[in-house]
Amino acid sequence: MEAQEQYREYQRLQDFEEDSPPGEEDLIVHVPEAVKDSWHHIKNLDNFFTKIYHFHQKNGFACMVLSDFFELVQFLFVVTFTTFLFHCVEYDVLFANKPVNHTHSGTSPERNKVTLTDAILSAQQCALQIQSSGWIIFLLVMAAIFWLYRLIKMFCNLLSYWEIRKFYIRALKIPSDELCNYTWQEVQGRLISLQREHPMCVHKKELTELDIYHRILRFKNYMVAMVNKSLLPVRFRVPLAGEVTFLSQGLKYNLELLFFWGPGSLFQNKWNLQPKFKRQGQRLELAQELSRTIILLGLANLLLCPFILVWQILYAFFSYTEVIKREPGSLGARRWSLYGRLYLRHFNELTHELQARLSRGYKPATKYMNSFASPLLAIGAKNMAFFAGSILAVLIALTVYDEDVLTVQHILTAITVLGVLVTIARSFIPDEHMVWCPEQLLQCVLAHIHYMPDHWQGHAHKSETRDELAQLFQYKAVFILEELLSPIITPFILIFSLRHKSLEIIDFFRNFSVEVVGVGDICSFAQMDIRKHGHPQWMSEGQTQASVYQQAENGKTELSLMHFAITNPHWQPPLESSMFIGHVKEKVQQDAANAPSAQQILCDAPICSSLLSNESGTAPDNLLASVLVHPVLTASGLPTRDRRFAQPTTTASAAASVLASLSASQISGRPQGAHSNPSLYNSDRKVMQQSAMSPSDFQLQSASHSSLLASEFASAEMSLHAIYMHEVHQIQGSAQRPLGMWQASDLSPHQRPHPGTRSGSRSGYHGLRLGGWEEEEQEVEERTPLKVASAAHSTSSSSGGSS
Repeated sequence: MEAQEQYREYQRLQDFEEDSPPGEEDLIVHVPEAVKDSWHHIKNLDNFFTKIYHFHQKNGFACMVLSDFFELVQFLFVVTFTTFLFHCVEYDVLFANKPVNHTHSGTSPERNKVTLTDAILSAQQCALQIQSSGWIIFLLVMAAIFWLYRLIKMFCNLLSYWEIRKFYIRALKIPSDELCNYTWQEVQGRLISLQREHPMCVHKKELTELDIYHRILRFKNYMVAMVNKSLLPVRFRVPLAGEVTFLSQGLKYNLELLFFWGPGSLFQNKWNLQPKFKRQGQRLELAQELSRTIILLGLANLLLCPFILVWQILYAFFSYTEVIKREPGSLGARRWSLYGRLYLRHFNELTHELQARLSRGYKPATKYMNSFASPLLAIGAKNMAFFAGSILAVLIALTVYDEDVLTVQHILTAITVLGVLVTIARSFIPDEHMVWCPEQLLQCVLAHIHYMPDHWQGHAHKSETRDELAQLFQYKAVFILEELLSPIITPFILIFSLRHKSLEIIDFFRNFSVEVVGVGDICSFAQMDIRKHGHPQWMSEGQTQASVYQQAENGKTELSLMHFAITNPHWQPPLESSMFIGHVKEKVQQDAANAPSAQQILCDAPICSSLLSNESGTAPDNLLASVLVHPVLTASGLPTRDRRFAQPTTTASAAASVLASLSASQISGRPQGAHSNPSLYNSDRKVMQQSAMSPSDFQLQSASHSSLLASEFASAEMSLHAIYMHEVHQIQGSAQRPLGMWQASDLSPHQRPHPGTRSGSRSGYHGLRLGGWEEEEQEVEERTPLKVASAAHSTSSSSGGSS
């Protein structure tokens, strides 16, 4: 009775998904008088779970508020400082083109050195300069309106952040000062437990990990699926550059505006697709309607192009000029492109999980890309470094001899430019003492990024493979250039390219949307249903009924399922998914029976790390290095570390042997009655940790938390699954390929499918953060050091920096 009385105190929300009033979708409904500090029947679980996730990743209330505040300050600074530079500085005086006379003690004037105050106009003169330009006044008014809008939004967000903070403290029992000590999996576990006690979701009694992921990643899963089915991004040919894949932050924002939450979008709210898009009879009319919407969006982008372009240039100048002057080589560093992040992302993979995985792959990917050195470019770079360095040395020597040399006009400019040229030239000179193994390096990259086109296999030494990987792993200079050109290119892509894909887009959302009770409409690929979207060549033969159109390419369904199950070990998969995981485990055990023991493979970890140039490999890195290089050692006929000659083995069998040992350590290490997912190898992995570690690593383990090491070996376990499944896929593909059939390697570079391209298939502006556009991994919501450290302890030692 008491529970029923408490329940009556809540106002039951009938049809809450459809009747949520505008502006109140994000509120949390709770009644402190009845059940103190309890939350019940939340109206919009998408926004709620997303804010819970962002609150955790952004390190709590104070960090989120400060971040929003300094975004406002940064925008205000850029606008005011730019206006000051254009209208309040007399550059003829600053450059000494106009003499300035100073009168001292009423005597005759004499010319003194120019000071900053001489070049800066008074406040009255500056105001007159601004008032004389109607164009500047218009821009300042527009900037002020936008700034006030963001100020109001910041105060609204402040109230939302405070509600989330109270939810963490009172409902999840996580104090603010201890938030950084909790991983996302722990927070997620408390959310699931809270649902059983005080239901947040009306339609479901039990909340699963997959439900939470579906709500946070509803739209992201659609984007990942469209990239996987080659519907996005847009590709076009550029003279001298060939086929180019273009996807900038601005274009991505326009696509999300068009598909998900903008006016006239396909979704009627944040969780339901409009009913008319689910009916096949109106597909042609809907395609024409979408085409008109794309044209209007493109024209709006074209109209706003000058304003956005000016902002992009100003923000890039203020953000990167000092960095380029201090570290010119930073432009030659690489980062995972926005297209690469969508192509390499699993279904149902949160941002911090993706970032940790790509950070582990950053170092091997950089080594692989740097292994392609152009002899002509190296010769030119050496000579440029010699000539520029010689002149720079003379100027520095003259400056040391007499500092008055610095007063010579443009001497500092010359020293700066010469220093930049020397740094850039040296970046193109390869290290003559480094020996590269391209095939093993590419396999090491695959171990972390998990996806690789079939035609890369066995062709790691070719420049075509490198060029295709460069689309996923681009230079930072290319990223900056793409963002600067985005306001110009985006309107034309929308009007002349994307518009012609309207019918394909309508068909995609109709065919690949499914309604889930208590969740709403989601991308059907996000269910990771092997029967509906499996690929028979990715170990799901006999378990899938998917047609070619319904299959996810590159094993996306199978690999995503394995990744989600390993990341969430307490998740209970559906029957079809459990059957597939059991089939993979059985196949692993069969292949491991004919492979060397895991101890024999792992004893060669030091020499394997040396061959892969992994100077400071941790235990998971050494484990992966052993699996990748052990087949090379056995094929070479060289004795192993214990001076015995081993039988030749394959990468698949080596990975299977280590995975089977993980399974054995699970059985031996699991206490009686312990509850765990029997389909995976989610054990404490003590046997493998001790085998793969050097003595110093083992001492480190005894002094650190076992949960942190378990997360590291969970990542290594998924890497082993990716290697194993790719190898098995290659074997099956070779066995099923008819004699005389064209190989991918036989095709010319222009005929080969690009990453993410399916064989036989056709290949309001930027909603930017207030500070302008930034690299995605630098955004606050991407990750925090503490969260990434708890998920991937070895990132700092193995990745060598973020992408």
